[in-house]
Amino acid sequence: MTWVILTGRKGDLDETATPYKIITNRDYLTHPSLFRGQLPKIINLSSSYAYQSRGYYASLLASSRGHRVIPSVETMIDLSARKLYENSLPELEQALNRCRAELGGAFPSSVGVFFGIGPSKAWERFARLLFDWFRAPALEVSIKDGDWATITRIGFRPLARMSAEEKERFTACLETYTSRQWRDGKARAAARYSFATLIDPKEELPPSSIASLKHWSRVAARMGVEVEPITRKDLPRLANFDALFIRETTSISNHTYRFARRAQQEGMPVIDDPLSMIRCTNKVYLNELMAANNVPVPPTVMIAGPGDLEKAAEQLGFPLVLKIPDSSFSRGVKKASTLDELRALATKWLEDSDLLIAQKFLPTEFDWRIGVLGGEPLFAVHYLMAKKHWQIVNHERGGKPDEGGFRSFTLAETPKEVIDIAVRAARCIGDGLYGVDIKETPDGIYVIEVNDNPNLDHGCEDAGEKDTVWTKLTQWFIDRLER
Repeated sequence: MTWVILTGRKGDLDETATPYKIITNRDYLTHPSLFRGQLPKIINLSSSYAYQSRGYYASLLASSRGHRVIPSVETMIDLSARKLYENSLPELEQALNRCRAELGGAFPSSVGVFFGIGPSKAWERFARLLFDWFRAPALEVSIKDGDWATITRIGFRPLARMSAEEKERFTACLETYTSRQWRDGKARAAARYSFATLIDPKEELPPSSIASLKHWSRVAARMGVEVEPITRKDLPRLANFDALFIRETTSISNHTYRFARRAQQEGMPVIDDPLSMIRCTNKVYLNELMAANNVPVPPTVMIAGPGDLEKAAEQLGFPLVLKIPDSSFSRGVKKASTLDELRALATKWLEDSDLLIAQKFLPTEFDWRIGVLGGEPLFAVHYLMAKKHWQIVNHERGGKPDEGGFRSFTLAETPKEVIDIAVRAARCIGDGLYGVDIKETPDGIYVIEVNDNPNLDHGCEDAGEKDTVWTKLTQWFIDRLER
């Protein structure tokens, strides 16, 4: 991994204080062949990021050369005017005011935040959040103190305006940001790339088991890739990896979305990307998207209030399936056999969601799950219904969820129409990894949903195509790194 630091002029940063390559932005701009064949990470410390300045063009051309750079041009534009970043202020001010107790007094008129690190531990939460919003080496936040402290300005803090003490702190933060925690010398020497895999060791139904990820790491190692597990505490060092594979159940309301967004800001290939998470999380959106692209879905009625219940009963008949838009692992999906059952369930769920969807019940003994990666089929498996239940996971027995079994298939054994429909559905979402759930019935083939965080376990989803599944996954990341 090559770190390159761009400065406005020689001497802006003490070259003896850091082991990384330091060049001026002028040299970087005028020598496009620099770092050819490499994938450096650029830290742009130009004295100005104004539109069409050298600092601006350095980040712009870094992007065109395939180099990962902070700050990006998007960040420069975001911070060029308050109206462009004011949507971040409520969350930032909330985090800022939580710092007051630890600071033990009034806020200063301004604070410097370097690589998401504040001047003391009391600033830690605020500084990290600021770095989440604006990926920049050095930021200055102007504060108006009061019963509720407010942020009056967020701007860049150039090296030329730093005191000697600030420069010393900045250099220490730079070292922290670019430091690397390697597992061992062999991995460091052999790996071309290092992929972070976000896990929660305590998750009850993780999309991949620890054993499966260890298997992937062995396959990836043969391709020159180191796979390292990380947890939610590792967000500050995410940029030290080349790619991110999220193996926790995703939600746009928890840290998995923050990780995906951070990876995207860093220019890292990521599964799952934020847009896929947004699109797949909501079943209302999925149903509209599939219908608009002529992908077959079960007959569906939107429920926006009690007045839609009789319409759903008339059009779909009973039993029917009622779904909360944002749900996973068969949670928030119930079968209603009568209008009274439908009314009671919908009344309860409409307290928390303005929209529900009702779908025609399609009884089958299994669901097809077709894995699609980069717009191409990856694996095929039958998920069997849980014992004496109509879903593949039964949450109604209490205690540990009861899961049905599975049967794996090679792609060649899988009906062509099932694969074709799955690929069409996944391509509506994006270019990542998706699990398309399909019901094959006498009346036709229907897409039930597209999952952005599909299960991928050794011995199950890969049983048909074997290690080809893991090889294709690794290659997907490598291809996007080397474009």
